Amino acid sequence: IRDLGGEAVANGADVADWGQAEALVQQAIAEFGRLDAVVNNAGFVRDRMFVSCSENEWDAVIRVHLKGHFCVARHAASYWRGLVKAGEQVDARIINTSSGAGVLGSVGQSSYSAAKAGIATLTLVQAAELGRYGITSNALCPIARTRMTEGAFGDAMKAPDEGFDENDPANVSPFVAWLASSQSRDVTGRVWEVFGGTVTVFDGYRREQTMDIGKRWDAAELGPAVNELLSKAQPLVKVYGT
Repeated sequence: IRDLGGEAVANGADVADWGQAEALVQQAIAEFGRLDAVVNNAGFVRDRMFVSCSENEWDAVIRVHLKGHFCVARHAASYWRGLVKAGEQVDARIINTSSGAGVLGSVGQSSYSAAKAGIATLTLVQAAELGRYGITSNALCPIARTRMTEGAFGDAMKAPDEGFDENDPANVSPFVAWLASSQSRDVTGRVWEVFGGTVTVFDGYRREQTMDIGKRWDAAELGPAVNELLSKAQPLVKVYGT
């Protein structure tokens, strides 16, 4: 970053540690004079089929992804709210990293899928609660070649010998930069996917089919009712790996 003329500082904090996450935010403010955006991107995987996932593996993945996103954004939001209460105008961004695994599920990645689904929903709540302070929150589901995905997908992520490299992580960067800019101030509470030259907005859970009988259901009535609802519902989207 410095070689390209930018400014940057390194921080090796554990983002899932409350105190270290606070120190990270305070370091950014001290170094640059203010904080405009947070990009939560820390993560790793412990791929296991659900029946083989250990408690320690589950806890580790949830801790880094979900708690890590919470800790950093929580301290940043507290800083921004303090500015608003002091009479300043805030135009700030939280950019979270979810995954298609969190939106659709992924076989062999129950802990990762659950953590990323939690991040997507956390994003919706952040957007609803923090908008009053001038803070937007969006989640990004990137598809790109990283140390983590190379280990999971191997040759599928290799760069081609020629032509457009759709897995180049640089393809995701412009969208992150746009989300962090003032141009995105009216966009919040959305979950996005960026892959190669494609940008997609996800349509989250919506009530699709409803049946109301105006009284408590009897268990014997539910089978036919459920079958009728499902006959009108859209087919399930396939989980990755099925």
